[in-house]
Amino acid sequence: MFNVTTKSMQWGEETLTLETGKVARQADGSVIATLGETTVMANVTFAKEQKEGQDFFPLTVHYQEKYYAAGKVPGGFFKREARPSEKETLTARLIDRPIRPLFVPGFKNEVLVMCTVLSHDLVNDPDIVAMIAASAALTISGVPFMGPIAGCRVGFVDGEYVLNPDVDDMQGLRTNPDQRLDLVVAGTRDAVMMVESEAYELTEAEMLGAVTFAHDNIKPVCDLIISLAEAAAKEPFDFTPPDYSALYEAVKAVGEEKMRAAYAITDKQARVAAVSAAKDEIKASLSEDQLADTNLGSAMKKLESTVLRSDVVKHGRRIDGRALTQVRPIECEVGLLPRTHGSALFTRGETQGLIVTTLGTGDDEQIIDALHGNFRSNFLLHYNFPPYSVGEVGRVGSPGRREIGHGKLAWRALQAVLPAPTDFPYTIRLVSEITESNGSSSMATVCGGSLSMMDAGVPLKAPVAGVAMGLVLEDDGEFAVLTDILGDEDHLGDMDFKVAGTEHGITSLQMDIKVAGITPAIMEKALAQAKDGRMHILGEMAKALTEAGDFSAYAPRIETMTIPTDKIREVIGSGGKVIREIVEVSGAKVDINDDGVIKIASANGDAIKKAYDMIYSIVAEPEEGKIYKGTVVKIVDFGAFVNFFGKRDGLVHVSQIENRRLNHPSDVLKEGQEVWVKLLGFDDRGKVRLSMKSIDQATGEEAPKEKEAEADE
Repeated sequence: MFNVTTKSMQWGEETLTLETGKVARQADGSVIATLGETTVMANVTFAKEQKEGQDFFPLTVHYQEKYYAAGKVPGGFFKREARPSEKETLTARLIDRPIRPLFVPGFKNEVLVMCTVLSHDLVNDPDIVAMIAASAALTISGVPFMGPIAGCRVGFVDGEYVLNPDVDDMQGLRTNPDQRLDLVVAGTRDAVMMVESEAYELTEAEMLGAVTFAHDNIKPVCDLIISLAEAAAKEPFDFTPPDYSALYEAVKAVGEEKMRAAYAITDKQARVAAVSAAKDEIKASLSEDQLADTNLGSAMKKLESTVLRSDVVKHGRRIDGRALTQVRPIECEVGLLPRTHGSALFTRGETQGLIVTTLGTGDDEQIIDALHGNFRSNFLLHYNFPPYSVGEVGRVGSPGRREIGHGKLAWRALQAVLPAPTDFPYTIRLVSEITESNGSSSMATVCGGSLSMMDAGVPLKAPVAGVAMGLVLEDDGEFAVLTDILGDEDHLGDMDFKVAGTEHGITSLQMDIKVAGITPAIMEKALAQAKDGRMHILGEMAKALTEAGDFSAYAPRIETMTIPTDKIREVIGSGGKVIREIVEVSGAKVDINDDGVIKIASANGDAIKKAYDMIYSIVAEPEEGKIYKGTVVKIVDFGAFVNFFGKRDGLVHVSQIENRRLNHPSDVLKEGQEVWVKLLGFDDRGKVRLSMKSIDQATGEEAPKEKEAEADE
């Protein structure tokens, strides 16, 4: 029934297996990839005809994590997988970005790639397995795809690169001081296509070494996919790239000078209008057959690209007149919103972000239900890109893949410099409102986010800045690297290379390219040029703020205390009775974790102290020789019982009440009376022995030894 083809190899410490021919046989390409015991199925289908009038490439990539893969039942009321999680969205983008440039130019048939996680061993992250499975499915499907690609993850511990580290090693680099890097690299056998990372201030040389290490380790995986395709690939789809050279020459003849004049305008809105007008003039000069050609859009874009690229490479001249290494003018402002905890407005040329910081308590942490388990996050970054930021109208809905991806990039860049939760026990939420955009709003979010957090009083280890680099690579090998690219330079160029970090090193790196890979020499030049740009931006940011400012008067105050784990039950009480009473009486919010760390939060310092004292009285033990203020709760013939430490009572024997003989304790004491007592110790049965006679009842201070001795005589 089945014509199964299987290929395997040893990859790092695990076995990587690719299998096709048994499952989803009606798909154009179907591959099940297994690494260790993590298994992902990738299925590829593509339309055999292009839709009429289609002028773009409709590629869709879906990545789905099924809870059954880890033996879990989904949460919520419906108990089934619903909208994609952030991890699923980011992984779909991770797969899309390196494969999209490798489809044959001019191919515009609809393509669907679906990756489904079938099994997760909680050791090997399924995102890498999904990328390999998708590449293999595309390679055997017959679709005009110039792959294969492969990907891997790289860690960096004790100066050594680690191939595909365990999920636990990557789960929150802030909690793992030995791990300094989480890097994902994808590429063909010949070149790197995509880089995504978060890091702890790695040098440019260390980062370049990690990328090289990754590329060396994906080459054998590419060979494995090729061997699978040699045995099981379908016949290549009959596709001939459209020849629109004649149309392009016609467009170029009537429009080159108009387009060059339009791109000489430095103001974005004026330039957009001029480019649109130039296109209208070009169309007005074309025949009806030329206007009906579905490749007209491609010819127009090629003309725009040629104009921009030739000016950059041949003349070193950019759209806005800047030098290749020059950063646009920067303005930074902090504290502009009076009632928020922290705010910053970061403007770089025509890109602007308003970033706002809110400090919350433990109750505000995000609970993430992941395939490998639940965990909490106390650092949130939400990125919004409204249509007005680019002067457009459009539908406004829930965050899309772009918003989630750019927000995560900024999150990765900033998380490396956050203080430890034990030193700064707040939940931090950043919201980036992009108010203007013309190139790299994600890096504006990084710069503004750093300033906004410092304005809120967050003690960052160092300020962080980010810059987007571009590339124009000609067929003859001549190239130019551009610092701080504009939107058009991103759109019409060959690379979007974003680097963020402190003055000491890189905290995040993301690279996407539109050509068949770049060389290590180009990447090394881009990293060096990005470092210069980053240092310049940090200098401009320092004019506004260089370290944490005053803590906002409107932010909650949080104090932490640590109690023995065996005391947690006493603080919570039966059914939460004790903790509810503490919250109600004190007015503070109290959060207890399983490690015995308690966070007490309130805008009122007295409320925090009240809650602290109540908890302390429950968990603390009285110390021998220490003086306490207590209340007489019961008088008996042989002494008085005094409540002196939380709910702890002790006996003051009649001989320890005063330095004279008493007929009865009631001669000097009455119930409800406040007295000072000293803890003498504990008897053989553990009962508390207290003394009053050694304490000056007026001051609460211990009487001098000489006076006590004279009184005894």
